[in-house]
Amino acid sequence: MTSEEIIMDSRIESPAKTFPAARAALLKLRASAEAAGLPETTRLLVEVRASQINGCGVCLDMHTRELRAAGEPTAKIDTVAAWREVPYFTEAERAALALAEASTRLADHPDPVPDHTWQAAAQHYTKPQLAALVIAIASINAWNRLMVTTGQSGGPWVETVIREDQLPT
Repeated sequence: MTSEEIIMDSRIESPAKTFPAARAALLKLRASAEAAGLPETTRLLVEVRASQINGCGVCLDMHTRELRAAGEPTAKIDTVAAWREVPYFTEAERAALALAEASTRLADHPDPVPDHTWQAAAQHYTKPQLAALVIAIASINAWNRLMVTTGQSGGPWVETVIREDQLPT
């Protein structure tokens, strides 16, 4: 057995699969964000951006496919990591992406979510939508941490996801 095989053999299945109640709670958290009127594509864009930052192949694979299914242009999906440098994003999406980056990188700055970042988002979203945006960011960060920590990988399984509530297990 190679050292890589030994390391991977010591990993567990996704905790969301091991503990169905945890999976259900995470799905309810995401559903609560969906119910607040936050545009689906905005939620998916922040899920992609946080997943890029966190290096979560599972979530990145899933949510880019969801953006394609929602009709988002390939050029836009392909450039989420460079959203500041390309013309494909609305001002509202840019504000949401900035908030997602700040909220995902909390430990990187002494003032992780500066007032100007929050105010930019508040200009484009209602209070319930802002709350939903924060919940969506927290939710995807939780999923990212579960998947990355346990060594889950993206790939062909995503094609078998039929309903949006069937997140990686």
